[in-house]
Amino acid sequence: MDHFSCKGTNKMARRSHAVVGFRPCCFFCVMEEKDPCLRKAWLELSLSDMHMTRDDTELALTLSFIWRFAMADPENPELPSLGVFECMAKLLKKSLEDTEWVTTGQNVYVPYYAAHIIGSYTMKKPDFAVKAVESGVIAPLVELMRGKMSWVEQRVVVRALGHLASYERTFEAVAAYEDEVVRLAMDIATTCVYVVYEEFVSVQEREGRVRYHCDLLTRGLGGLEMEDRKAEEWASQLQCWSLHLLSCFAYKQMSISLICNKNFLKELSQMWGGLVNHTSPASIGLIRILCYSKQGRGHVSDSREMILSLCNLSRSSDDWQYMGVDCLLLLLKDQETRYKVLETSLFYLVDLVELKALNDRPNLGDRITRVLLMDNNRKKGYAYTYKAQKALKEIWRIKVERRKRERKLIEGDNQERLAEASVVVNLIKKQANQFLCVGDIEGAIKCYNEAIGLCPLKLRRKRMSLFSDRGECYLLIGDADAAISDCTRALCLSEPVNTHGKSLWTRSRAYDIKGLSRESLMDCIMFVNVRSFRGKIPYYAAQMISKQIESTCLFEEARATRLRKMMLKDKIHGLSTITEEPRKKKERKKPDRLD
Repeated sequence: MDHFSCKGTNKMARRSHAVVGFRPCCFFCVMEEKDPCLRKAWLELSLSDMHMTRDDTELALTLSFIWRFAMADPENPELPSLGVFECMAKLLKKSLEDTEWVTTGQNVYVPYYAAHIIGSYTMKKPDFAVKAVESGVIAPLVELMRGKMSWVEQRVVVRALGHLASYERTFEAVAAYEDEVVRLAMDIATTCVYVVYEEFVSVQEREGRVRYHCDLLTRGLGGLEMEDRKAEEWASQLQCWSLHLLSCFAYKQMSISLICNKNFLKELSQMWGGLVNHTSPASIGLIRILCYSKQGRGHVSDSREMILSLCNLSRSSDDWQYMGVDCLLLLLKDQETRYKVLETSLFYLVDLVELKALNDRPNLGDRITRVLLMDNNRKKGYAYTYKAQKALKEIWRIKVERRKRERKLIEGDNQERLAEASVVVNLIKKQANQFLCVGDIEGAIKCYNEAIGLCPLKLRRKRMSLFSDRGECYLLIGDADAAISDCTRALCLSEPVNTHGKSLWTRSRAYDIKGLSRESLMDCIMFVNVRSFRGKIPYYAAQMISKQIESTCLFEEARATRLRKMMLKDKIHGLSTITEEPRKKKERKKPDRLD
């Protein structure tokens, strides 16, 4: 009897059924029961017998309902106290052991919802996580993580295991499978995007896609485009949750050498949650945890791809910019890794030395300066290149010598000198604008150089404007690196940080020239957010965002890889056709020669 047919059942009859031992009509009726004693008894009975339910449609709907109930109120102790975890463990085991049963009707949805319910109830409450572990959920979850069914089940399984591994009281239960779980998480994080693309997105006929995958993704609403967008979001979540699971082990300094596999670190440097999953720190979260351990820093500093990724992040307007800076500072403070990364990171961090605060980190520019100059007075040691020496001298000049000199200048009655310097800078800036009007960009750059040298450090807004204008000039002459550097300095001087519209737009175009699509996209989105366009995005900005979204699409590399394989296959097929044709001709001529 379904919920709608039994909804009108007489309440007195239901009470009598409970008294004489009959089970209630359906789970939905039980949830509507107002009497707490009956509700508790019936819920406990329903959960204990749910794995024996014969109606596959009713079971799938019930699990879907429980999952929604758990997501709406994950801290509600009612179902966890009545055996929901034991029920889910039984259903998972049955799904894994009885292939015929799980492939019958709606039962194929059971493993997905069962794992999702476990993850939903354990995401906030350590007590619930303990109950889940005691109920025996770990073993079937790991079995599904091995790929027993599909990537759809892996997504919710990795989420659930990540929550269980996040708590001190349940971490050991997950760590009992340490080697296998870590290897599986690394493999999933590396391959999941390609798997989802190959098995789902690349199948452009609705009939060719797995039916229950489509139903879970969009609930039967929307066409192929909607399914593709949702598949991208789920693939990103699967990757990010796998990285979170790895972070739980790295935080405990377990499996560091395994996680820091050279090839995996190279892949990790490119893993980005993307716009579809912008709330997750993705790879940078795991990298920062690795940088907190000596062993992890050693491996990270040996990866050139990783260092470049951290450098680009540290100068971007990404929400996780501060994590990139943190990682570089941790590597630079360690004497064993400092000189492996200094020559590269120095030229990125030098643009951040005038940064006041970022996220919840005050005086970050001063911290960066101290770390970069920490061995500046040593006579012996590492021999810097000429460019590095020049950059370090510039930092010393700006942050130490010039600051001391200007502090004396503005003390007491010397405020007038500050005003005089401001007037001189304005005159030079006007001269630079005149050079720009006649197309003399080199002349304008020389004027901006002079103005920046004279402009007091205290006049942060004026310095911001000068750096921004000079950055635009550098972009006009095709020097994208110099444009990025100047615009970064301008954005560090803005209040709040990274909110100067002109610098964001200039740097977005410069990043586009450099082929750094992600950084260009972040700057362009920030540009649109900080500028008041009254709800209508300018065409040039919309065009840039569209271009970079296409370039940073999660499936872009998978699509390109598939295309290359197809082209190679066609090429090989074409070559085989060409080589077979002359052979046939020769075979036909042989009898003539024999004659």
